[in-house]
Amino acid sequence: MNKVILMGRLTRDPEVRYTQTNNTLVASFSLAVNRRFVRQGEERQADFINIVAWSKLGEFCSKYFKKGQQVGIIGRIQTRTWDDDQGTKHYVTEVVAEEAYFADSKREGESGAGSFENTFGNTAPGNMGSDFEVSSSDDLPF
Repeated sequence: MNKVILMGRLTRDPEVRYTQTNNTLVASFSLAVNRRFVRQGEERQADFINIVAWSKLGEFCSKYFKKGQQVGIIGRIQTRTWDDDQGTKHYVTEVVAEEAYFADSKREGESGAGSFENTFGNTAPGNMGSDFEVSSSDDLPF
């Protein structure tokens, strides 16, 4: 089984492209995902994971996701390779999003755009845990 569940903060706004063959929308972005444990005396570390969302889900992500926002992603890991113009082989591992959720708490004056009730995907998000707390935007690595 190939299933990934991530919760993290966007390191940049989603970037939108369209495929050359059939003009399908693809949005790409990366998440800073905190590691679960912190060694005593060290700062919390994060992994930066590339995410790709296709078609309607990609459109949703590009429209509603912004840098610094906390989101939940459910998808699958994909690896691919390609050769550049100089003949150098490149490898990339990324998560292909199948579901996307808002994970920030509601703030005063917001119309609910930051809650789990407003999601795009097939299932309810369930409890994804609270290991990903950031007390202020100064704690973000970007």
